[in-house]
Amino acid sequence: MSSKLEITRLGAGGDGIADTPDGPVFVPCTLPGERVTASISGKRAKLQSIEAKSPDRIPPRCRHFGVCGGCSLQHAAKEVYNKFKYQRVAAALGKAGVAAMLNPMILCDPQTRRRAVFSARNTSSGTVLGFSEAASHAIVDIEECPVLVPAITDALPKLRELVALIGKTSEPVRIAAVLTESGLDVELLAAGAVTDACRRELAAKAIEQGLARISIDGEIIIERKKPAIFFGEAAVTPPPGGFLQATGQAEAAMAALVCGHLIKAKRVIDLFAGCGTFALRLAQSSMVHAVEQDQAALGALDRGFRFASGLKTVTHERRDLHRRPVTPLELKKYDGLVFDPPRSGADGQARAIAKSDIRYVAAVSCNPATLARDLATLIAGGYRLKNVTPIDQFLWTPHIEAVALLEKPVRRR
Repeated sequence: MSSKLEITRLGAGGDGIADTPDGPVFVPCTLPGERVTASISGKRAKLQSIEAKSPDRIPPRCRHFGVCGGCSLQHAAKEVYNKFKYQRVAAALGKAGVAAMLNPMILCDPQTRRRAVFSARNTSSGTVLGFSEAASHAIVDIEECPVLVPAITDALPKLRELVALIGKTSEPVRIAAVLTESGLDVELLAAGAVTDACRRELAAKAIEQGLARISIDGEIIIERKKPAIFFGEAAVTPPPGGFLQATGQAEAAMAALVCGHLIKAKRVIDLFAGCGTFALRLAQSSMVHAVEQDQAALGALDRGFRFASGLKTVTHERRDLHRRPVTPLELKKYDGLVFDPPRSGADGQARAIAKSDIRYVAAVSCNPATLARDLATLIAGGYRLKNVTPIDQFLWTPHIEAVALLEKPVRRR
C-alpha cells in the first residue's frame, strides 16, 4: 500500500526516516525535508516518487545508484553528506560520554578504492557480476563504479571471463580484486569444487589478462608477479584475501597521524597489526613488536621487513588478542602503542592498555561505536584524549574511519 511520508532526518545507515503513528520508517535514497510516496513493509519502505525535493538533492554519480546496494548517499549534497559522516563519529563519542576535540574530516576522492569484492553468477544469458541490490541478494550487473579505481572497473569484462570458466553454480561466487603496484590480485571465493582442468584454464586466462596473481579460496593458482603494496619503504605481498585499507589516500592519512603521534616512542607495540600497515612505517624511527592472529599476514609482514632497508628491528607474535590480550605487565617495555581492531573493537585489550603506563597510544577504528567504548575505557584509566580525526574512507556509504590519539601523563615518583 502506498503512503505519503515526510522525511525528517537521516538514519545511521544513510536512509531517510519518516515518523509515523506506528514508529519510524526508513526510506532509502531520500533526504530530510522531502515529501515522498512509498510502499511500507514493516519499518522499511520502497520509494515510489518524490513529491517535494530537498534543495540538497543532487544527481547521483552512478547510473546504478538506487538499485545497487553499495552506496546509500550519492544523492546528498556535499555539505549534507559531510555533516552526516562527521556526526556519525560525534554522536558515538557523545553517547559514550567521551569529550573530544574532533578534527575536520579528511576526505577521500572518488575512483580511489583499490579493493572490491563482487558477487557473480553464471546464467543461461551470461555472467552477472556486481554488487547486491539494497536489502536483497539479487546481483546488480554493474557497468561502472565511481568509487573504484579505474583499473578495477576497466577489468570488469576480464573478471566476468574468469567467473565464466568455473561454470554454473547454484550459489553466487564472490570475486575479490585488489589493485597492487604489480597489477591486479584476484581471488575467487566460495567457487565450489574446481577441477584441475579449470585451474589450468584460469592460469592461462590470468596470463592472457596480465593479472599479477589469481587464487581460489586462498590457494594460489598462478603468481606472475608478486602483488606488492608499499607500507612506507617496505614492499609487502599480502596473502590472498589479506586485509588492506580500502584506499591508499586513507591509509596514508591514518599512517601520518599514527606515526606523528608515536614519533617520540623508542619501542612501539602494534596490536592487530595485519600485514604491517603501521608497523613497517613506524619501524623507520622505532623498534616495533607486531601482534596479529593471522599467521599468513604475519609472514607477509616479516618478509616485507626482511627485504626492506633502513628499518629498525621489527619482531612479531601470533596471538588472538580477543581471547588473550597483551597484559599490563607485558606492556611495560613499550612507550608507544597503536591498535587497529576489527569492527567489534578491542574491549578486553583496551582494559589492559588502560592499566598500563604506555605514554603514547593511537587507536584506529572503522566503527565509531566500539571506538568510543574503547576510548571511554582508556580515559577512565588515566589517558587524556588529544583529538579524534574522522576519515571518509568509505565514500557514499554510512561507514567512517577514525583515528584517536591519546597520551598518559608521566607519573611522578
